[in-house]
Amino acid sequence: MKVIAIEGPSYAGKSTAVRHLRRRGYGERAYIADCYVKQIDRRDAVPPARTASAAEQVAAFETFMAVEEARVHTALAAAKPVVILDRSVDTLLAHAHAVDALFGYAVQHQLRDRLQVLPHLRPDHTLYLDVPAEVLGLRRKTAGHTATEPDYFLHEPAFLTHTRDYFLARAQPPVSQEVAVIPADTSQDDIAQAVETLISFWTR
Repeated sequence: MKVIAIEGPSYAGKSTAVRHLRRRGYGERAYIADCYVKQIDRRDAVPPARTASAAEQVAAFETFMAVEEARVHTALAAAKPVVILDRSVDTLLAHAHAVDALFGYAVQHQLRDRLQVLPHLRPDHTLYLDVPAEVLGLRRKTAGHTATEPDYFLHEPAFLTHTRDYFLARAQPPVSQEVAVIPADTSQDDIAQAVETLISFWTR
């Protein structure tokens, strides 16, 4: 079973790429998992993007890892040769890396230790959609979302820098065995096509 993850900041084009892959019939031979947040039934059960303490960040990790365990069971039951993930456990570690750097929580090592005993899907390949902050802001504005929304923290420049560094600077290697970068400041259709091209190459 080959596991491929699509990563990048909010509004990078991950969900658009996943919808494109489904339209192109990839769901017939691959288990395609939506983003963690979309797999939590109640909106008020989704952990905040900006946690208020180290304990809250650990609790958020545990919540999302419950979703990850369900993904593992579904992927195994589907028995398909390819798994495509809209975000992976590297999202959770990248988030922890960022809040560690910003707020001094120092939880990432603890989360990595927990990961050793929790079921998870380890990506063979990760596609990181790399988008400048100003482009993300424009996409957010086009979608009608304002700076006062709670998840705007995900577009704060320092947060974006630290999460990007997790994948690309690789001071601590991601869980994924390989990370490929796709410049994602073009149209959503072009991004989706670039994602499909690489996935086709890796799964042929």
